[in-house]
Amino acid sequence: MQATQPAFFKQGPKPLTRLLIFSALSLALVVADARFQMLGRVREEVSVVLYPLQWLATTPFQEARNASNFLSRQADLLAENRKLNDAQLVAQAQAMKMHALEAENARLRQLSERQSSFGNPSQLVEVLYNGRDPFTAKLIVDRGQAAGIVAGQPVIDTVGVVGQVIRVQPLTSEVRLISDRDQMVPVMVQRNQLRSVVYGMGRNQPLEVRNMAPNVDIQNGDVMVTSGIDGIYPAGLPVAKVVRVDRSSSSAFAHIVCEPLAQIDQHRFLLVLDPPRPLPPYPAEPQTAPENTKKKRGR
Repeated sequence: MQATQPAFFKQGPKPLTRLLIFSALSLALVVADARFQMLGRVREEVSVVLYPLQWLATTPFQEARNASNFLSRQADLLAENRKLNDAQLVAQAQAMKMHALEAENARLRQLSERQSSFGNPSQLVEVLYNGRDPFTAKLIVDRGQAAGIVAGQPVIDTVGVVGQVIRVQPLTSEVRLISDRDQMVPVMVQRNQLRSVVYGMGRNQPLEVRNMAPNVDIQNGDVMVTSGIDGIYPAGLPVAKVVRVDRSSSSAFAHIVCEPLAQIDQHRFLLVLDPPRPLPPYPAEPQTAPENTKKKRGR
């Protein structure tokens, strides 16, 4: 029994004919829509119907692109932030260095003005490091015998007395600060010219005036300056300021505490003064002729 072809394939135009008809119809619709806007309404309704499908199709790709752009911008912002932080750190370091240089130049100018105000010569020295012994108050400076430094020369800063050169090497010198326990400075009270001696009590410790009567005319706030009677320190250099005076009836002496006026542990540059002219020799004590006593012997 032979299979019969369905009636749908038996009737109607051929496929080529249908292709030509539909092509002509499509062309006609395109021309009519282009000239007379006949399908505008249909196109709008179709776009409204198809919009959810378009949104569903494009949203994942759009979100992925947005996420990629966000991450890329974040990476760029982080890199730029790191660059700005590095630049800020460099600028802060340069600013701190500039401030330090300005402060150092100001101190050098003050030392230069101080140097020119003295009648006797002086030398500018740089502090290299502290002394090796932690129980003493000493500094090492960068001038020695080659520069003409000798033991005994006074050392000052822009404010007052710092110490005294005690040991000289060919290229360096050792300075004992006025706060050292073995250092003493002859002083006088600037207010009333009362002479005394200031003693050191150790590094980072105040100074002390000893062996003064309880009723001595020394008050809080009095400024002590060098008296010049020792032949080492020129007269009139600021040394210390009185910060406490204890007068106790149970003690034979007043307890007088001073603080150094010089910033002895804070400067990088100091001035070494040439010692003043030597004092004349101390007058000799008059010698008394010995008494010759003869004992009388009894006959």
